[in-house]
Amino acid sequence: MEGMGIAQVIRDKAYDLGYAGCGIISLERLHGYAEKLEERVRKVPESAGFYATQRRLIDPRKQFPWAKSVVVVAERYGTYKIPRELKGRIGRPYLFDGRVDAHSKEFKAGLQMESLMHSLGLKFASERKFGLVGLRWAALQAGIGRIRRNNFFYTKYGSWVTLYAWLTDQDMECTEAADLPECPTSCDRCIKACPTGSLSAPYTMSPMACVSFLTTFGGRNLPEEPLRSKFGNCIYGCDICQEVCPMNKGKWEESEEFPGLSQLAPFLTPEKIMEMDDEFYKDFVQPKFFYLKPDELWKWKVDTLCFMHNQYQEAYEPYILEACHSPHEKIREMAKSICQER
Repeated sequence: MEGMGIAQVIRDKAYDLGYAGCGIISLERLHGYAEKLEERVRKVPESAGFYATQRRLIDPRKQFPWAKSVVVVAERYGTYKIPRELKGRIGRPYLFDGRVDAHSKEFKAGLQMESLMHSLGLKFASERKFGLVGLRWAALQAGIGRIRRNNFFYTKYGSWVTLYAWLTDQDMECTEAADLPECPTSCDRCIKACPTGSLSAPYTMSPMACVSFLTTFGGRNLPEEPLRSKFGNCIYGCDICQEVCPMNKGKWEESEEFPGLSQLAPFLTPEKIMEMDDEFYKDFVQPKFFYLKPDELWKWKVDTLCFMHNQYQEAYEPYILEACHSPHEKIREMAKSICQER
């Protein structure tokens, strides 16, 4: 089967599986990614260290010399019911993350895509957690959506999508033409709503000031973080710039249950996080929220103490006082810092 025929089969399968978009491009179409990366650093020089880790995505052929094209898909997750006790506290992309949850339809769809590629005789590679290419840039080149002023990728279902990609050894291309309006030049809702000023201008952000970064794999010294008082209701992740976006209005439909989330949700309240032991965390929480490691329950507790300070109520006082005697240094530091500030 020739390249275009294979590409059409792959795209048809993707839509049969329910993907919100699918496009296939040659690796040459990714060349502009390096320039965009440099542009980000020029706009926010302090982000150089952060974006240095993204340089591995510039030329996938260094690791996969056989690669010729990229299959990129958008998976919609904006159909899931958000547990009441987690709404606004834990970021939606983390709650409905199908990249590693083998019970999710998203994970199963990815396996079916790979089964198809294998049956077509393709050599392919993917990395489900962090990708092998600049995913938003690849999806833009494939025509399945648009990057908006808050830096998120949008399809017709808004920004509530996750992107995946596979490198293949077949020279092929099959692009889409997303018919999405541009952001109005007068709209700055996402910038104004950003609680820490991470979004400072359209298409510009400081990753190190982003609440999602600081409450997940960043923010290793949160007790000394001057921005923590602005985290508001956020414990792990932040959706604010997406929630205020007019292009997301009416795009979320709470019609499905994400596997296991309603059972896990009662254990992710502030009180339960502070009571959580390492065994429960390693068995049930860390596998889902993989940005933090199996030995980093302390980070969840520091984030939760930050939340308890920002959203203080008397019921939180015993947890803060007990944390002052925690065996973990960062938990003690955060709790004692809160006591000194109150």
